[in-house]
Amino acid sequence: MTVELHAREIQPLRNTFTHTAYYVGNDRPASRYQEATLDVQPSDNFHYRPTWDPEHEIYDKSRTKIKLADWNVLRDPRQYYYATWTIARARQQDAMESNYEFVQSRGLVAKMSDAVRNKACEVLMPLRHVAWGGNMNNSSICAYGYGAPFTAPAMFHAMDHLGAAQFITRLGLALDEPAVLDAGKNDWLNAACWQPLRRYVEDTLVLQDPFELFIAQNLALDGLLYPLIYDYFVDDHIALQGGTAVAMLTAFMPEWHAESARWIDAVVKMAAVESDDNRQLILAWLTTWADRAQAALSPVAELALGNNGLTALQEVRDALDMRCKKAGIVV
Repeated sequence: MTVELHAREIQPLRNTFTHTAYYVGNDRPASRYQEATLDVQPSDNFHYRPTWDPEHEIYDKSRTKIKLADWNVLRDPRQYYYATWTIARARQQDAMESNYEFVQSRGLVAKMSDAVRNKACEVLMPLRHVAWGGNMNNSSICAYGYGAPFTAPAMFHAMDHLGAAQFITRLGLALDEPAVLDAGKNDWLNAACWQPLRRYVEDTLVLQDPFELFIAQNLALDGLLYPLIYDYFVDDHIALQGGTAVAMLTAFMPEWHAESARWIDAVVKMAAVESDDNRQLILAWLTTWADRAQAALSPVAELALGNNGLTALQEVRDALDMRCKKAGIVV
């Protein structure tokens, strides 16, 4: 008996879900990011208002002053959904493990001077608590924001902040004894130079508007802190004094900041272009929080870079203003 095999092309009845097709069209397949993100925000048939906030629905657009006709415009240019985000972070984790193996195998920490090692610990260890604040704030954005394209990346961003805090912790244990972590906590709670930044972080923890919190944390604070610390202090100061190990063991942070800035800028740009009211509101928030962040980071910049600290901080602020200008917000 002869068996003949024939290839048959099966045409799908539809290329994607109906609610996704509304955005991408019926005639072409949607990406996994689009199917996982677009128009999946619950909007109807809520059972009751939260007993702890009866003025709002459990998912409520009115929690923010920003007004958008369609919250699905706030898309992530990285097109992260859970799978792609975890794959990207796994690769970065592998790279960091390779860095740790290289540093340990070459004894690079032991080759650092005590002065450089102590300065790195003095500046970086309190930042564990700043990163923890970023984790909490982005968790709040996810909880109280509206629209999956906005809230889902915020949750990823929250976990990225937690990862940054863990990398700083691991760096401290690689450079010194566990007591260095307690010293960093004590500085965060008591050292005068850290109190303006601590107040900034604690004030953002109680912000009620999730979009204002997005501006205060992700654009204003992180937009100044990460370039100042990891570009100017670690790469241009510590590494040039024999602290290459510190740069390698914190490589995730500047790489992550450059990547996540694409998402932050895209969100700001799309919200601002929606209406002049949105643009003016974002401008007001940005001006207020960026000025506060710059003032809070001034003593930290001087601690890290000495007499060059304020100059470096101003250069970072100029770069942030340029980022905002490209996104349609002129400070």
